[in-house]
Amino acid sequence: MDLLTISFIIPAHNEADNLENVMKAINEEMRQQHYAYEVIFIDDGSTDETIDVIRKLVFTFQEVKYVSFTRNFGKEAAILAGLQHATGAAVIIMDADLQHPAYMIPEFLKGFEEGYDQVVAKRNRKGDSRIRSALSVIYYSLINKTVDVQLTNGEGDFRLLSRIAVNALLQLSEGNRFSKGLYSWIGLEQKNISYENVVRGKGDSKWSFAALLNYGVDGIVSFNNKPLRLCFYMGSFILLLALFYIGTTFVQILKHGVDVPGYFTTISAVLFLGGVQLVSLGIIGEYIGRIYNETKKRPHYLIQQSNIEQVTEKREKNVIY
Repeated sequence: MDLLTISFIIPAHNEADNLENVMKAINEEMRQQHYAYEVIFIDDGSTDETIDVIRKLVFTFQEVKYVSFTRNFGKEAAILAGLQHATGAAVIIMDADLQHPAYMIPEFLKGFEEGYDQVVAKRNRKGDSRIRSALSVIYYSLINKTVDVQLTNGEGDFRLLSRIAVNALLQLSEGNRFSKGLYSWIGLEQKNISYENVVRGKGDSKWSFAALLNYGVDGIVSFNNKPLRLCFYMGSFILLLALFYIGTTFVQILKHGVDVPGYFTTISAVLFLGGVQLVSLGIIGEYIGRIYNETKKRPHYLIQQSNIEQVTEKREKNVIY
């Protein structure tokens, strides 16, 4: 009887120093399991020796497969590429920087065997700076009050997805993807497991403050239109204030005549209303920009090279309903 296959998806951008250790750690854990497995590395336009290291791993481990992009398309595109090329009955998504420990694999597989479609790893914030931890708490508190899905602080891409969950995600074809929200949106039965925060391996983090900020904006905008509704309410409130101010000023003119207008009142009104208008236009522009990108229907990524052939037949063999 053929063993079920577990697919590992490893997005990698300039992670040449860590890939060999990641592969060895996965191999060590999977040797003790009653599953076949494949490891799909997604080279996301790396400028170091990432693709060379992956090719060497192909000769050492028969389970290694890879997809190399023509340029850096981002982690969301890399995860999507991995899901589209995975053939396993379940998929485990891991980072290439060793911050997602391989010793969690048995816990993932245990949850999968218990019938869960998503087994989600939640890390604590041990080792993070106080500022970053505080910002994370504020962000998740804000986003859960504004978006239509619920996100949990500490939960990310490190998770197991059953074939049912993978197929559900592949039906979502939007260009501006926010995977954390998509995982929540598809629903399905979920099991949570916890682990200690791990310091990354060699190299520097690819997530700068600006990148994290943009990612946070993606999360807020991708799953709701409440910012647009906020613009409407804010504009209505300011309109009422303006009408009240005009009415009050008109009454004062009837009673006491025309006074010389004050500089403070004028400049305050101009700056305040101008600021509100710019913020509102910015929010509206963000949505319009996303609509523009979606209408172009460009592919999420372009492949420069890969050692993966047709996956349809293998995928069908590992489907569990």
